[in-house]
Amino acid sequence: MHVDLSHVTKGRRGQALPATSLSYASREARLAIAETEQRPTVLGLIASGRMRPDTGSVTIDGAANASALRRCVALVDAPEVSDPAPNVTVGTVVAEELMFAGRPSNPKATRAWLREHGQAEHLRVPIADVRPADRLRMLLELAVLRDGVEGIVLVSPDRHGGDPRVWWDLAEEFAGRGYAVLVVAGEASGTVLAGRATLASPADPLVSDAAQDESVEVTA
Repeated sequence: MHVDLSHVTKGRRGQALPATSLSYASREARLAIAETEQRPTVLGLIASGRMRPDTGSVTIDGAANASALRRCVALVDAPEVSDPAPNVTVGTVVAEELMFAGRPSNPKATRAWLREHGQAEHLRVPIADVRPADRLRMLLELAVLRDGVEGIVLVSPDRHGGDPRVWWDLAEEFAGRGYAVLVVAGEASGTVLAGRATLASPADPLVSDAAQDESVEVTA
């Protein structure tokens, strides 16, 4: 699977997302740099086929097919879009994701899944209180349970704190398992990962500016 974003923008004068071109593909982990509160989520939504850009194009394997992109790409931990509510317990998060994946989601199945992934102690812990590495591992493993998922767009893992190299290791692990992985993070993380992470858009990196972001809605 190969996903290309070509000169996509969102918002008046591109305030929500300035002109951005990037690509990500199966068996690769790519890093996209995005600043401001809203911009990482907007980029993640567009890159996963869940929001239409105002200009530019998004293709999957050379075709403009947003529905196919949504089916194939999981949007993980995007603030206020796909992140779990902070007070929800890990057990509830796992049960819901098992259900969405068409798996048994009763308490026994939930406990079994957590044991299998070495996180049984988190069953009744609010998701906001889980260490960043454990949280991200859990959400990524749950995301790829769904049939047809070939790619992952992980949004702002750096907002949880910790060493960016930890979540980049996860991104590379999932790429090694065959998934197309795009991580959207801030400039500070990009600096830490310089020389290690491959930028999704090395010729046209996304950078912050002084413009105030507009409010945008998911339209696809």
